[in-house]
Amino acid sequence: MQYTAVHFKFAFAEDFAADIFVAELAELGFESFENDAEGIIAYIPSVNYQEQLLAGLIETFPYAGAEIKETLTIADQNWNEEWEKHFFQPIVIDDKCVIHSSFHTDIPSMEYDILIDPKMAFGTGHHATTSLIVSELLQLDMRGKSLLDMGCGTSVLAILASKRGADPITAIDIDNWCTENSLENIALNHVDNIEVLQGDASLLPGRHFDIVLANINRNILLADMHLYADCLPQGGILYMSGFYTEDVPQIEAEAVKLGFRMTACREKNNWAVVRMEKIEE
Repeated sequence: MQYTAVHFKFAFAEDFAADIFVAELAELGFESFENDAEGIIAYIPSVNYQEQLLAGLIETFPYAGAEIKETLTIADQNWNEEWEKHFFQPIVIDDKCVIHSSFHTDIPSMEYDILIDPKMAFGTGHHATTSLIVSELLQLDMRGKSLLDMGCGTSVLAILASKRGADPITAIDIDNWCTENSLENIALNHVDNIEVLQGDASLLPGRHFDIVLANINRNILLADMHLYADCLPQGGILYMSGFYTEDVPQIEAEAVKLGFRMTACREKNNWAVVRMEKIEE
C-alpha cells in the first residue's frame, strides 16, 4: 500500500498541544507517527489523504504552532521496523506495569509485563488516554468480571484486564488492521479469554458486561453511551477517555441522563478519563 508522509514542524507554547494535535491527526486517518527534532512525521494511506481536511485542522486548531514542512509519497515498507527505529520505547506505568515490544531487550521487571507489537494500531501506552486507563485498571478489582474493551486498538487494555483476572473479555474495533494486530498481541501474551470482533457499537445489543472501557473520542462516546449503558447492570462500571478536560461536563451530563454517576475523574496533558457507576437500571 502506498502512503503519504507529512512532516510537521511544531512550535507550540503549550507542552500538551502536540499530543492533542496527534490525536486529531489520528481522527483524520493518520496511522503512524515518528518523532524528529522539529516535530513529527505522520503517515496515512494515500487513498485516505485529504489535503483540504488537513489544512482545515491546522487553521482551526486552538493552539498555534503547527505547520507542514513537506509532504512525500512513499511505497510500502516494514512498519514494525520503523516503529523499532523511531518511536515505540518501553513504558512503565505506576511502577507496576511495563509495556514493550518484542524487539526490546532491556526490560524492567514489573508485576505486569505486556508485550505489544503495535504495527500501525493505536494503543502502546504512550498516549495519555491509554496510560490513564491503565492506571485505573491497576487499581480496580476485576477478578471474575466480564469486560468490554471498546475501540481496542492493540488490545493492550484487554490484555492487562485479562492478566488482572477479568473473564470473559470482548475487544471490539472498527479497523481491520487493529483487530488483526489485537489477535497477534493476545497470542504474544498467552492469554486465551479475549474475543476480538470487528465493528462498532451496533454489535453491543444483547451483550452484557460488568465493566466497559471506551477509549475513543467525545463525539462517538456521546453517540454510543446509551448502548454502553444497556450493556451494564446496576453497579456496573464504565471508564471513558479520548476527550479533553473541557469536555468532561458534557460527558458527565449525558452519563447522568443514562443513570450513571461519576465517581472519579483524572487528567493528564489536558486529556481526561472518567469512571462512571451505573446507579439505575
